[in-house]
Order: sequence, then C-alpha cells, then structure tokens
Amino acid sequence: MATIYDVSILAGVSLATVSRVVNNTGKVSEKTCQKVHDAMAQLGYRPNSIAQSLASNRSNSVGVLVSQLDGPFYGPMMREVESALRSANKHVIIAAGHSDAAQEKDAVEFLLSRGCDALIVDAEILSNEYLQELCRGSTPVVLINRHVDGIEDRCVHLNNLQGGLLASRHVVEHGHKQIAYISGPLFKLDARERLEGHKQALAEQGLSFDDSLFFEGDFTEEGGYEGMAALLERGSSFSAVVCANDQMASGAIALCLERGLRVPQDISFVGFDNIPFPRYISPKLTTVCNPIQDMGRMAANWVLKEVYDNREVSFSHRFEPELVVRESVQRLETR
Repeated sequence: MATIYDVSILAGVSLATVSRVVNNTGKVSEKTCQKVHDAMAQLGYRPNSIAQSLASNRSNSVGVLVSQLDGPFYGPMMREVESALRSANKHVIIAAGHSDAAQEKDAVEFLLSRGCDALIVDAEILSNEYLQELCRGSTPVVLINRHVDGIEDRCVHLNNLQGGLLASRHVVEHGHKQIAYISGPLFKLDARERLEGHKQALAEQGLSFDDSLFFEGDFTEEGGYEGMAALLERGSSFSAVVCANDQMASGAIALCLERGLRVPQDISFVGFDNIPFPRYISPKLTTVCNPIQDMGRMAANWVLKEVYDNREVSFSHRFEPELVVRESVQRLETR
C-alpha cells in the first residue's frame, strides 16, 4: 500500500507539501499541486482519514441534527449545509430527531460519539436548559431555526413573530375581518410565535381572536386538509384563512376545491415558508418567505469560522421574513 512518503518521492516534493495538498491547507502552486495529484493517482494512494484525524485532532466531519428527513422544508436546508461544508472539504453526518425529545437527545449523543468537530442542531423539543448545557460542552454547537436566551451567539433563526404579523396584516389590509387561522403544533416555538403575530395583526385593527376560527394543525398537507374541513363544519363565517406554513395551506386549498369553493373569490389564503411548489399551483400562493436555505448556509459558515478558522465567510444570527404577494388574497371591495 502506497504511503505519503512514496507520493513525496515520486512527485519530487517534501512531505509537508504533500500534506498541504492532501489536506487543502496552505498555499501550493498549481503546478506542484498537479504533480502531487498525478503521483497519488499513479500510486493509487488514498489518504487515511483515521490517521489524519489523529494527527490533526480533527475528524473533518460535522454532525447535523434535523427534525425530519422528508418534506420540502428540510431538504433545501440540508443541501445548503452540505454544499457549504463540502466546498471546504468537510463532510456531514446526519441524524433525525422526529420531533421527539428522546430521539433528539439520542441523535445528539450519537453525533457526539462519532467525534464530529461541531454540531449543527435543529431541535424542536429539547429544552433550552439542555441546549444551553450542550453548548457548554467541548464540541462546538450552533442552533438553527431556534433562539435560546443566553446562547444567542450560537443561534441562527427567523423572526417568526414578525412573519406571522406580515401574513395576517396583509389579509386585514385587504378588507377581511373574519379570518380563520390554521396553526402548526403549538409545542413548537415557531408555531406559537407565528400565532402571536397573527393575533397582533388582528389587534392592530381592533379585531378579536375567535377560537371558533382556530385550528391547531401539524405542518403537513393532511393537517391543513383536516383543519379546513373542521373549520367549515363549525359553520362560522370567514372570508380568509391564514396558515402557519405552505404545506397546510396547500391541503386546505385542496379541500376547498373539492367542496366547490373558489380561491380567492370565495376564500382567500396566505401561507408561510415560500417553499417551491405553491408558486406553481393555481392560484399562486401568497406567503411569507422563510429563508431556510440561507439559515442553513449561515449555520455552516458559523462552523467554518469558529471551528475551522475560516475568516472569509460571513455570518449573521437573525433573519427577517418578507411577504411574497401572489394571487391567493382577494380584496373584499372587488368581490
């Protein structure tokens, strides 16, 4: 089996130069770099990652805990994390928490046991106290899609309350006064914050929050479908529905179309997240942009900056939502 010494002899360069090329550290001319790669190819040399890890005290791997592995929300986030880290020759190890405290904790312990250089954690159920304690450990941790007091410098998050305010304010400004709301599961902080934003938008115009026009969903298309059915069966009058994410809005709209209700002529809709597919349905969905890809990239940048000492990357903690106006809200005066 070829060794790094064999590569240095064949390439006619020092061991240090081969090491810099293999680990992508330090400056090596393009010509010299090519000589090293040619020698490696000729000898069939492959770097020993275990030996590299022992020598550098780095595994060059980053653990990523996500809530779910499916759906249109977490995929783009993981893609950006992986892309940013791969460009720096780092690898990701992914584990899922499935919105369960025991599974989230087990996933964290698994990633720590793999010797990851850092963790990117999207934890929905783990307590603030657990996350604060985790951040005091020896493995650097950055939280994504979560804000925790006391470790703000480790958090990459969206202003969800403002997002909820923007969504419902848009409906109110279009003349709607009877507005139904389908929330995400309220054990999740982002769902509670978006609901609070909705209530603030109503209060701005002197409108009361009506419990009969509220349904707690689960952030899935099925949850939106079931929520819309429940709202219609209650018999309360409403002209618009604000949904805490686009998937539930899509399910709710599907139910309306099955019942012969026109969108937005009969019922207006606003979603949240700005995932890809609602911009292609008819009518195109008005929603709030939740830049989860950018947050994924920022979490990876935090790791590159704080763990791997890459000072060229940018980093910001908090993202502000933006309203994306399309075709799913009707102004009442024109009906």
